[in-house]
Amino acid sequence: MRIAFLKICFLAIVFVSCSQNKQNTSGGKMVKDYSVLTMVPKSVTVHQDFPATIQGQRVIEIRPMINGYLKEIYINEGDHVKKGQLLFRIDNPQYDQEVLTAKASINSAVANVNSAKIEIDKVKPLVEKQIVSDFRLQSAELTLQTKEAALEQAKVALANAETNLSYTTLRSPQDGIIGMIPYKTGALVGSNSSEALTTLSDISEVFAYFSWNEKQLLNLLSDSPGETIEEKIKNIPPATLILANSAKYPLKGRIEMASGLISTETGSATFKAVFVNPEGLIRSGSSATISIPEIKDSILIVPQSATYELQNKRFIFTVGQDNKVSSVPITSYPSDDGKYFFVSDGLKTGDRVVIEGVSSLRDGATIIPKETNAVSFYSKIN
Repeated sequence: MRIAFLKICFLAIVFVSCSQNKQNTSGGKMVKDYSVLTMVPKSVTVHQDFPATIQGQRVIEIRPMINGYLKEIYINEGDHVKKGQLLFRIDNPQYDQEVLTAKASINSAVANVNSAKIEIDKVKPLVEKQIVSDFRLQSAELTLQTKEAALEQAKVALANAETNLSYTTLRSPQDGIIGMIPYKTGALVGSNSSEALTTLSDISEVFAYFSWNEKQLLNLLSDSPGETIEEKIKNIPPATLILANSAKYPLKGRIEMASGLISTETGSATFKAVFVNPEGLIRSGSSATISIPEIKDSILIVPQSATYELQNKRFIFTVGQDNKVSSVPITSYPSDDGKYFFVSDGLKTGDRVVIEGVSSLRDGATIIPKETNAVSFYSKIN
């Protein structure tokens, strides 16, 4: 019995001693366990996303060269057409008549030329026999030259008339996708019409136009290798196109400069990402998002749950050698998945930070650090 009683007393003393060790000497409050993480730099890839608008490699307005009534429409909106394919036919009898008139003028001019030649053949022997003077032959030859010139003019008139007649049929100048067709059969159209007959987009390659503000541009170019701006832009990693349905386009795009100027109105410069589009999945005029990867070397990472915001500044608790916490302001930006913050200022390698339960902490509080395995923590981050 006495031995059992001594054991109970010993356990009670140990319990009281442990309880006293967990008390805060200043206020008598319980000292709690908090998970802490020792800062280790890591290389990660972050993405910058920019809203973009899509344009085909070439977008052409199909407009008539002549006035007339739209007689035939051979294509539908959204059709994929080939170069040289017939699109529209315009009816204007005037151009048919001009071709017939020009052909008749040529026949008349040919007859006049032949008549002038016959006249020369008739006069030439008479001149040789000195029956008539040389003046008669020279006059006949000049008449032939005049008739031949008239024949050439008639041929030019025919060529012009046939050219005008050819404008009554409109063919596709390139492969592409047909846009809206605002006119219907029978509508009066012409070169001065307010709207084009349609638009034709070559989307074998598409351009995704987006803007970088001056700060973003300077930061990106400073991290990109190269001596000149052209080299730096060429060395920017390939971009990803995120479509309107949030799906990622499988092919990567290269970044090119679309404008060498920074707009004084928006403070941004326009760039484009070029994507090949062999299946025609991306259409001109659509909206998308450009995602550009950027490798960050030796950066410190903390969970978003380990931070808190106060007066538009973000803070984190660090743990000192005496196990007291200190509130430290940090400069950071979020990860792609929104779970972490990449810290660019405010922390250094080897700092211990509280990563859980920060809402219950106050500056200067004493904690019992519970070290989190850094290898396991960082392995979760892409």
